[in-house]
Amino acid sequence: MAVSSGEDRNADQDDPERRQSARQRAGEEGLLFDGQPVKVPADLGYKGATACAAVGITYRQLDYWARTGLVEPTVRAAHGSGTQRLYGFRDILVLKVVKRLLDTGVSLQQIRIAVQHLRDRGVNHLAQITLMSDGVSVYECTSPDEVIDLLQGGQGVFGIALGRVWQEVEGSLADLPGEPAESSESPLEDHHADELARRRRARRTG
Repeated sequence: MAVSSGEDRNADQDDPERRQSARQRAGEEGLLFDGQPVKVPADLGYKGATACAAVGITYRQLDYWARTGLVEPTVRAAHGSGTQRLYGFRDILVLKVVKRLLDTGVSLQQIRIAVQHLRDRGVNHLAQITLMSDGVSVYECTSPDEVIDLLQGGQGVFGIALGRVWQEVEGSLADLPGEPAESSESPLEDHHADELARRRRARRTG
């Protein structure tokens, strides 16, 4: 299984100096679960072009991943010509993770297993997860000790703190347009989306 707990990978390694070095590295990389993400509304979606801009991928990649079931839009799927996919915040978070794993050389097969694992998690749980990989397998860490164990024992291990990715995606979307989940837009829904964007921008500048 590609995603597994890192708690027992290096249970026999307890070098205080190595652990201190790993803890420092984890802190520098933001992998120690030190932030609480802001709750995002489930009724706000983002068009494909917006998702691509926030994640840093091409529309061809986005379309391929949707058609092959890797990351499908959960706010609104495309139904024939004339309809557009709408991606939720969580979808874009997972897209960002997929992009980072691909960039570091993890195979698409392993990424599919990791994504399925993330789908089984609620949004609130996602922000408390750090994914780590040696370029072959992907491991889930849900505590600072698991992160440190992997960092001190693995060669070339890298980590993706979903809490930090959450904040990055939130910042990217603050200046990009969102769409209400329903195709018929009401003034109330427009106000809700505008207010969310305003609050995000205020957090970034404040």
